[in-house]
Amino acid sequence: MVSNLLHHLDTHKCMKLGGIHPRVLKELAEVLTKPLPIIYQQPWLTREVPVDWRLANVMPTHKKVDPGNYSLTLVPGKVMEQIILSDITQHVQDNQVIRPSQHGFMKGWSCLTNLISFYDKVTRLVGKGKAVDVVYLDI
Repeated sequence: MVSNLLHHLDTHKCMKLGGIHPRVLKELAEVLTKPLPIIYQQPWLTREVPVDWRLANVMPTHKKVDPGNYSLTLVPGKVMEQIILSDITQHVQDNQVIRPSQHGFMKGWSCLTNLISFYDKVTRLVGKGKAVDVVYLDI
């Protein structure tokens, strides 16, 4: 998984302060595939995140500037975030934590797919002559 994530890094992103340029990590992906998982496993074993990983470079940006280029996290940390996200997503899917009627937090599902599903159910019930009551909540 680490190798795959490193091979798909966006080399056009800027280097983070004190970090390694994404191009370097991408080009060294084969070499880094063995040590990075060991490094990523340490916080799990020790239950402590390294001090360097807790530091952030916070800089104000003008609201018209694309915030996508101003990341607070170093690239290796972002790779670890992707691994954690993948594991959590897999756990949620394997254990059916999120019901099929819930479309949030699931890849490929959105507000639009939720509305289509809802519309389908309502029109099916109305087509059968059933009464349908709807309550809209915005949380």
